[in-house]
Amino acid sequence: MPAAGQGNVLASRLIHRAHAEAGWFLYAPTCALVGADRARPGTAEHLAALPGVIILNLDLPTALALTCQETWAAAHTRHAAQPTPDRPDGAIAATTFPKRWEGESVRVLDLGD
Repeated sequence: MPAAGQGNVLASRLIHRAHAEAGWFLYAPTCALVGADRARPGTAEHLAALPGVIILNLDLPTALALTCQETWAAAHTRHAAQPTPDRPDGAIAATTFPKRWEGESVRVLDLGD
């Protein structure tokens, strides 16, 4: 999420695609939004206002998953990436730190330059 606020070209393309293409969405886990906003104030409000960005709430299953990770942001992102009835293939975590997800059951899109 901070990559989007720092002018990352790939992150900008993802945001544009989610806005322009029907059925294409970006999911923003609430805990990851908080973490991004702490690192770069204003990020959460900006991303939450974008069309095509769906904010994933912190529900009970997600709260229970938080105990399994180092940070709430990582836990919520990992939980969001898992398959659900709405997303049978799960979601892909777009990140500039793909090595953070090595060994995890999370598909990653590397936004690194």
